[in-house]
Amino acid sequence: MTHLFHRHCHAELPTVSSGDGVYLFDTEGKKYLDGCGGAAVSNLGHSHAAVKKAIIEQVEAIPFAHTGFFTNQPSEALATLLTDLAPDNLDHVYFVSGGSEAVESALKMARQYFVEIGKPNKTQFIARRQSYHGNTLGALAVGGNEWRKENFRPLLAEVEHISPCYAYRDQRESETELAYSHRVADELESKILAMGAENVMAFVAEPVVGATAGALPATTGYFKRIREICDKYDVLLILDEVMCGIGRTGTFYAFEQDDIVPDLVTIAKGLGAGYQPIGAVVVSNKIYDAMANGSGFFQHGHTFMAHPVACASALATIKTILSENLLEKVVSQGEKLQRKLKEALLPLDYVGDVRGRGLFIGVELVADKLTKTPLPAATEANKVVKQLAMKNGLMCYPMAGTINGREGHHILLAPPFIINDEQLDELVSKLKMSLIEAANGWTK
Repeated sequence: MTHLFHRHCHAELPTVSSGDGVYLFDTEGKKYLDGCGGAAVSNLGHSHAAVKKAIIEQVEAIPFAHTGFFTNQPSEALATLLTDLAPDNLDHVYFVSGGSEAVESALKMARQYFVEIGKPNKTQFIARRQSYHGNTLGALAVGGNEWRKENFRPLLAEVEHISPCYAYRDQRESETELAYSHRVADELESKILAMGAENVMAFVAEPVVGATAGALPATTGYFKRIREICDKYDVLLILDEVMCGIGRTGTFYAFEQDDIVPDLVTIAKGLGAGYQPIGAVVVSNKIYDAMANGSGFFQHGHTFMAHPVACASALATIKTILSENLLEKVVSQGEKLQRKLKEALLPLDYVGDVRGRGLFIGVELVADKLTKTPLPAATEANKVVKQLAMKNGLMCYPMAGTINGREGHHILLAPPFIINDEQLDELVSKLKMSLIEAANGWTK
């Protein structure tokens, strides 16, 4: 009997014992290729010497000092590096312990910003359906992951949601990509006008939607139109890069590929590469200055914010990404992985789409390729694929509810940035084998 409260009370999980590069090993000696980075976390793999060295050195120097009394060198250096890598107006960083805390902090920053500048009536958020922004109550409320919200709906603030940018299912045959981008983005303007621009404080979105919709990138021109609408109605743009940031899509910040700059951007997961829990909000000057020149105090805080060991881990992670030219590798290996997946999987009757950016790739499963009819929910395809992939020595991230929270299945792939060509082939081979085995059940 276990006394650990697991994610699933009846799960029987292998016990991890060690990791080396892109592989994890359990206590029975079985080897698993980490094809999803856990949850797009382990971007440097599981045994990077430089990150481990940085953690040990920081623990030996000072493991913890409360930020109400001290600042610390790793957090100062990390903030400088993150802002150096960002556009000029994103010039301050607020450190927390994970993605949900980062989103929660950004939501509070948006609210306090408008209080500080004398617009306290701006209290409402708009976000997108089929999004995910975290599991704390505020983050869960702005998210569009319906099955995660269901039990807690009475506790959640009311948040308005618009359509996702989901070209595979929603772009019309007669529509150009740009026309589709503008049509779906213009839903934001309609929603703002319906709610009253004087009441809306922020729009929240993932540049590339992660676990809820399966590495779903925005189409060309979508976010540029979103930025224009936000500016027109004095609405802040909060971009959630908890899963897709820190180089995962091939640029350090995912929003760089959409040629826009947000007012707030949240990061976590790959920020510490899994070696320590850490998250952050990168903040624009206008928001920081409103607080600095107003009350002087952001009314928020966590005990372990700007933790020295976590910040040392993240600092070493980013320095490694830069010094080893891993952003270039993400682009090249991501292109190879998408090509290999399309060649191997798209001929299968039940694979409808392979999409993504960099080493952040989604595979959408369907019952019919022509009509894009989803697999029946009763197949529990996500659970079956995960179990079979683990049996075959592959970690991947299948999810259900891709389309509307009830229908649709996809598999998310986010391997470490250090994955080589041979390991890409292993990933594709084991995923295809697992899908074929799984389909023997749902196609009968």
